[in-house]
Amino acid sequence: NKLTDLLRGDLAAAGFTETLNFALCSREDVGKRLRNTLDQPLVHIANPKTAEFQVVRPSLLPGILKTLTSNKKMPLPLKLFETSDVVLADKDADSGARNIRYICAVYYNLHSGFEIIHGLLDRIMQLLAINDYSLEGTDSLNHHFRGRSALVRLGNSKVVGSLGVLHPEVLHNFDLINPCSMLELNLEHLM
Repeated sequence: NKLTDLLRGDLAAAGFTETLNFALCSREDVGKRLRNTLDQPLVHIANPKTAEFQVVRPSLLPGILKTLTSNKKMPLPLKLFETSDVVLADKDADSGARNIRYICAVYYNLHSGFEIIHGLLDRIMQLLAINDYSLEGTDSLNHHFRGRSALVRLGNSKVVGSLGVLHPEVLHNFDLINPCSMLELNLEHLM
């Protein structure tokens, strides 16, 4: 898809490294480790071969955090991104699920780097020629640090993503010791 290719090139030019992660993950990765209650239905694998491949990912964040964990001894800062599909349960779809293209980026360093992630959001919106977006502070995202997260809105209504500083418990659950900021956007709402 041309939009994805455009964003990949520009994020790489901004110093971010692309990751490619498995589309399958464990229930623990998208639940307990991210401090989520799993209110939304997940797409389960009927007969998973390992505990690591129980569900189809509803977010790109767990895969990127696992990549950070594997590379945490590399020189800081670590700036990673992934643009790929997530799968959400949808009872109206023929298959019972639908694929949605997302983009997720993280900044991991000795300081949270929220301004880096916010600047990346501004650059993505500039590339897509979207001027009518806003940030709305929220404490409803369990994986974010309280008071340091926001929903990304188009106009005054549609939520298209979130950004913020990850909660210290989430970092601990993924064996990370430094602060980390993240951005995740639903690209289909931006087209």
